[in-house]
Amino acid sequence: MTISDDLVSQTEQCLKNIKDTLEKADASLANVVRVTYILPNADDFKQCWPVLKKYFGDIRPAATMINAGLADNKMKIEIEVTALKP
Repeated sequence: MTISDDLVSQTEQCLKNIKDTLEKADASLANVVRVTYILPNADDFKQCWPVLKKYFGDIRPAATMINAGLADNKMKIEIEVTALKP
């Protein structure tokens, strides 16, 4: 298992993982009602917007961005979602 040094790549991978996990539960990103973004450097969050728009598009979950340390110094973002299945 490897982790990219690039924040945008890490954001993309997080959302791919979330999308895949939701699909395994017969859900989708459209079912996401809340998302929490955790970044060690809050100023970096603006770099994530193109990827977030790509995955969430018109989906508008409640969102929080937290500036905090992560478990591994290589990690530049962690994303947690809550989804409600129909």
